[in-house]
Amino acid sequence: MSEQSRRPRRPAKPYRRPQKDPVRILAFEALHAVDERDAYANLVLPPLLRKARDKGDFDARDAALATELVYGTLRRQGTYDAVIAACVDRPLREVDPPVLDVLGLGAHQLLGTRIPTHAAVSATVELARVVLGDGRAKFVNAVLRKIAQDDLTGWTEKVAPPYDEDPEDHLAVVHSHPRWVVSALWDSLGGGRAGIEELLAADNERPEVTLVARPGRATTDELLREEAAVPGRWSPYAVRLAEGGEPGAVEAVREGRAGVQDEGSQLVALALANAPLDGPDEKWLDGCAGPGGKAALLGALAAERGAVLLASEKQPHRAGLVAKALAGNPGPYQVIAADGTRPPWRPGTFDRVLVDVPCTGLGALRRRPEARWRRRPEDLDTFAPLQRALLRTALDSVRVGGVVGYATCSPHLAETRAVVADVLKQHPHTDLIDARPLLPGLPALGEGPDIQLWPHLHGTDAMYLALIRRTA
Repeated sequence: MSEQSRRPRRPAKPYRRPQKDPVRILAFEALHAVDERDAYANLVLPPLLRKARDKGDFDARDAALATELVYGTLRRQGTYDAVIAACVDRPLREVDPPVLDVLGLGAHQLLGTRIPTHAAVSATVELARVVLGDGRAKFVNAVLRKIAQDDLTGWTEKVAPPYDEDPEDHLAVVHSHPRWVVSALWDSLGGGRAGIEELLAADNERPEVTLVARPGRATTDELLREEAAVPGRWSPYAVRLAEGGEPGAVEAVREGRAGVQDEGSQLVALALANAPLDGPDEKWLDGCAGPGGKAALLGALAAERGAVLLASEKQPHRAGLVAKALAGNPGPYQVIAADGTRPPWRPGTFDRVLVDVPCTGLGALRRRPEARWRRRPEDLDTFAPLQRALLRTALDSVRVGGVVGYATCSPHLAETRAVVADVLKQHPHTDLIDARPLLPGLPALGEGPDIQLWPHLHGTDAMYLALIRRTA
């Protein structure tokens, strides 16, 4: 008998069933839906959380952790991908997307949260065993142990090119934005390193939940009685909920008397409503009304003055959302499904017109972080003809002496000033109104006459507004 055959065999390790972690499984499911189905996290995550709460799997702390894991991973995806790429022996495009989703979750726990290293690694590997299998869990384990060897600052110093050699690529990696978005935002800001760094950092912060008290239906005093509620910064109708505040728990929101609306959107509606008019003030139009937040505020403001709002939205299902938002408005209004570029109303019908046009959404990257990875520069060419057509129609729809508000949730110059300048060349009988005095108290509004809001300066989405009076 050989020496080897006399050695006792090691007993096989008993199979251990993977431990299911409801929080991380839910976070993976949300990320996988965003990745595989091009879904939006703000639409996917809430029903998953409700289902988990209904089953009794989740409490408030679990929901908060799952939300942080999903949004934190998406916001920092560009940085984490660069780190992961430095820790694997193949191009990232050769790593299966579900594996990358798990690795992203692990990287965020290691580099973007206070979860202890051993807990972040073990919990993520356990998740990998559940959703990927034992084989790929070993790969996840090996990669995460490499990532755990340094912190976020150390990793960005390794994987980002020096600022002096390539400023845009440095900022893109450090602040997790596509390079073309960094370049576009920098142009819109007008240069300078401090401003772009502050803006990109603000895009990666969790936005506050902001409510709007719809005039004639709710008051800020009522909303401020809610737990963790504080006044808005700029809008007289805004109330902010501190971290963890749940809008669905607010009675006025459930009843439709108040809504969830970023303060920048509120300011756009207020500026249009407060713009000086020559002549009557009886008929208002929201020409791109879906999903209804601005329409609901405009409708309430119009009702206070005895004016009527027409809310028009091309997509029937979005028109339904507008009707829901306006239901119970204290004054008369109408909601229709119509193409704003081929309107059913007569030219010169309205005193005030708002067109919040479809755009790339680069101004709301805090709320939809996945949008930064989906948008491409060529998307600007897709939106440009529609944006110009909608503004031309709006100018045709307003009477002489009336005012048009052109708004967009993007600070990209190709979607803001370039559109306004091009259209006004074809409509010489117009004047740009200085919108800045209509929003008293707001700092850093630039040289005017238009307004560009910024997350890092105003705590709002990066809304743009130009106010135009038709003169003939």
